Amino acid sequence: MKLTIELVPRTCFYTNVRSEVSRKTWDRLRKMSYIKADYACEICRGVGPTHPVECHEIWEYDDKDKIQRLLGLISLCPRCHEVKHIGLAQVKGNLDRATSHLAKINKVSYSYAHAQVRAAFDVWAQRSKHKWTLDISWLKSMLNDPKPKKLSTAEENRVAKKLFFDLYNDK
Repeated sequence: MKLTIELVPRTCFYTNVRSEVSRKTWDRLRKMSYIKADYACEICRGVGPTHPVECHEIWEYDDKDKIQRLLGLISLCPRCHEVKHIGLAQVKGNLDRATSHLAKINKVSYSYAHAQVRAAFDVWAQRSKHKWTLDISWLKSMLNDPKPKKLSTAEENRVAKKLFFDLYNDK
């Protein structure tokens, strides 16, 4: 599937990159992601009506050891981002719109996309029963520092440069 659902377990709400770095660092990280994507969605190449893209954190969940691991950042249009966080779309009354977008991007029927949504909520319910350990070593590797912390301006500049060059060279 080109577009997937990535529901964050309830017990991981508000534990993310933004909770581990300063606002200034987050702004630099997300802007570097936008530059890498040339300000277009990395899934559908679309853009939003108000702002072209939003930065999404890519997480992997180790269900055995209960580790929420950061794999990277990706730029998404608001519609694809809404699908990634379809639980929030449901809370806002946009579940049907998000499911329709999931079906459209993946070129599947609405009923198949709806089944994917139900399956994602089942996984979410199971994962939400557990406490997870946050692993942001991907970000820490950018900093060459073994522990997360708030960054000084000089460190933020170093991270932004390294992230830009790493992402640019991967393109």
